[in-house]
Amino acid sequence: MQFISVRDLRGKSSEVWRQLKSEREMVVTSNGKPVAILSAVSGATLEETLMAIRRATAVSAVTSMQQQSVRNGLDKMPLKKVNEVINDVRRGNS
Repeated sequence: MQFISVRDLRGKSSEVWRQLKSEREMVVTSNGKPVAILSAVSGATLEETLMAIRRATAVSAVTSMQQQSVRNGLDKMPLKKVNEVINDVRRGNS
């Protein structure tokens, strides 16, 4: 996978678009750190690609929440307490 700086993206955009056709994916960096991914799409695959990205983002968020729950010891919370918390939130007593 090729990495490209924000500066190069601005200054050499036509070259970047040409490379993207063959590379298919490029990582955009700012100050050496990844900030975005460029992914080649077509009109025919745009919706499918967006759906796949959104699905992957959602899975990553759920995984992160589960890991945080384990770090905080909440994975050992009894079901009765879980239901109490849910009911409190539903009543607006969070």
